[in-house]
Amino acid sequence: MGAAVNNSGGKRRRRNRSRARPMSEINVTPFVDVMLVLLIIFMVAAPLMTVGIPIDLPKTAANSLAGEQEEPLTITLAADGTVSVQTTEVDRSDLVGRLRAIAAEREGSRVFLRADGAVPYADVVQIMGALNKGGFDNIGLVTDTGGPSLDEPEG
Repeated sequence: MGAAVNNSGGKRRRRNRSRARPMSEINVTPFVDVMLVLLIIFMVAAPLMTVGIPIDLPKTAANSLAGEQEEPLTITLAADGTVSVQTTEVDRSDLVGRLRAIAAEREGSRVFLRADGAVPYADVVQIMGALNKGGFDNIGLVTDTGGPSLDEPEG
């Protein structure tokens, strides 16, 4: 008697089992899509999260800043280097402590800084740092109106 010969070489096709077997590969396409969306969101939001000393710089031709309900706190830096809070002269070493005490009593954090034009820029920045350290993060620089503007030629 003869043996039956299988033409497939002894291997059977198993179609039904291959469909039931779970896929062992990870589909990364949805993951990449989500990551690209998050990247775009962070790229747009990152410039908005910059940290620094926020300053309202009034333009020479601009209207005055909107007033608050409280009397605005004014810090004056004179040409000779003296610092005054409102009308009271304050030693620079006591400035931060005085500002913290004032900030604890006030509702708003707005302060106006008046500096003489002859004062070096480094001194103005030091006072701004003291204001920030003292609890005032909304600093407005006070200027006189009627000065030259950038869009008008000097004559």
